Amino acid sequence: MEFGHVLTTDQVDFRLPSTHPQTIRVLAAHGRPAYLQPQVYIGCPTWSNKAWKGTYYPAGITEKDYLHWYSQQFNAIELNTTYYQIPPPLLVQRWQEQVGPDFVFCPKLPQEINREWHLPPAKTLSLQFYEALLGLQEHLGLSFLQLPSGFGPSELDSLINYLQALPLKWNLALELRQPDWFAYPEKSEVIFEVLEALGMATVITDVAGRRDVLHQRLTNNCAFIRFNGYGLIPSDYTRIDAWAQRLAEWFAMGLQRLYFFVHQENIYHAPLLANYLIEKLNHTCGFNLPKCALIPQMVQGSLF
Repeated sequence: MEFGHVLTTDQVDFRLPSTHPQTIRVLAAHGRPAYLQPQVYIGCPTWSNKAWKGTYYPAGITEKDYLHWYSQQFNAIELNTTYYQIPPPLLVQRWQEQVGPDFVFCPKLPQEINREWHLPPAKTLSLQFYEALLGLQEHLGLSFLQLPSGFGPSELDSLINYLQALPLKWNLALELRQPDWFAYPEKSEVIFEVLEALGMATVITDVAGRRDVLHQRLTNNCAFIRFNGYGLIPSDYTRIDAWAQRLAEWFAMGLQRLYFFVHQENIYHAPLLANYLIEKLNHTCGFNLPKCALIPQMVQGSLF
């Protein structure tokens, strides 16, 4: 994740902002019934992780098997490959056939849409993308539209028109990046209210160089968090501590679904930090979430 990257984190204030007052209202109004268990999805941005062969993946597998083994370790993927093209039906079918029953994909909308959502053709492309995603069937999680850093509140009317034209059944989240959305909260609050009305979610990004996008504003009973770590330095762990406490508070308020994706420059660090998050959630929330586990490997005819 290059967005918000810094050369050093020494001067970064990593404290979480307070929960937005409107988040408290939203969870009170739309929170899950007490008899329902929260749905927790944790994952990474890629499954083609060669560094995991011999540890989290069997040593001898080929690339076509990566997704299957990834789905044995995590129950969600931030699907960034869809940013580059709308996947053909056979590819979508192959994806959904390789994962377990509780696994979900969270696809990023293609770059043609991300960059030109304000133009009429983007609506047609969006519908084509949505139709392609339906092939994932029950494995389709929350999709997300990542607005370019150059598109700010001056495009508010076009953005509202675009979102209102999307299928109501599409579980979608919106990621705001342009600094003016946060410099002028009255502007971002307008779009947050539109997302509420449409049943759409927000994306919360935790990255060192852009603390404004850590806005803590939910618009439905779903939290979608993109977390950028820095090589398992101490602040990675203290930030996860803070998130575990915050999420425990949100679950107590009625949060229904959590999607939490761990980004690390060295992909081998991601399962380690994800496991730390899982440990903290299990402790603070009373969950029993499974952790990533090293896979026993065959060595000269024996296991170790």
